[in-house]
Amino acid sequence: MRLRQLLLGVAAFVLALPCEVQAQSYPNRPIRLISPFAAGGGSDVLATKLGDRLGVPVVVENRPGAGAVIGTRSAPDGYTLALGSSALAVAPTLYKKAPFDANKDFAPVALVAHYPYVLVATASLPAKTLPNLLTIAKERPGEIMYASPGAGTSQHLFTELLQVKTGIELRHIPYNGTAPALVDIVAGRVSLMFAAAAPSIPFFKNGTLRPLAVSSVTRLAELPDVPPVADTVPDFDESTWSIILAPASTPSDIVNKLHAELKTVMAIPEVEKQLATIGMIPIISPSPKDLETFISTEVERWGKIVRQAGIAGTH
Repeated sequence: MRLRQLLLGVAAFVLALPCEVQAQSYPNRPIRLISPFAAGGGSDVLATKLGDRLGVPVVVENRPGAGAVIGTRSAPDGYTLALGSSALAVAPTLYKKAPFDANKDFAPVALVAHYPYVLVATASLPAKTLPNLLTIAKERPGEIMYASPGAGTSQHLFTELLQVKTGIELRHIPYNGTAPALVDIVAGRVSLMFAAAAPSIPFFKNGTLRPLAVSSVTRLAELPDVPPVADTVPDFDESTWSIILAPASTPSDIVNKLHAELKTVMAIPEVEKQLATIGMIPIISPSPKDLETFISTEVERWGKIVRQAGIAGTH
């Protein structure tokens, strides 16, 4: 019996060796960062600085719409990472059969940034402030149309949440992406949208769009005069978040190393400045363990909102 226990102990030790050796030598080759967004976003900034810290190239592969899914199907060795967003928290309720389990298929590494949206109105809409909009919307239930880049996107759900919290009724017009939605708002064919700040600012300057409120409780540096939605609607504080993920079962030593390096990267003033130009705000991330709780909490919270919006299981 003692011999059997000894042999089992030795076997367990030997089996553990590859992960420990791998973690100690990690990284020794290039790392892929799968991004579900188009090229030129914040992932390029993060990849460059993270590569500098790790001493190996971090290569961004832009796979719009599929980044997190591809990440789950990769080897759990720390050499393939995925940039996820708050869409992870929506997928389990939105899709009849989600392509991944947000709570089980990932080893969360670091929450890196969040980006609030600005509630914008076309110039032809009489509302000049959010309180004005709420008054008009209550007088004209279901008449005011709002755009989104598609059903289940953050912009769609932020507007649904606004309706739930205020009792107004708006009409949703989903588009196939942000650009065509913004074009129609500028043209006055639809009236409202939660839009990214950076591409909207030129339209604010020429008067074709009007900023009504910011989705986060914190004002944006580039739009200091635009109040938060929360000034009118208490407890409204919403931003889309970005998170670096590894496949589940990635060794904890590797996850912790990446987490520490990413925290350092996000504290670099140059990174903060570059991200600010595209509307992203760096986050000093909680620990990987705390991020597991964060994701499960967000899945539950957004699940309720998706069900309230009547779009659960529609995809």
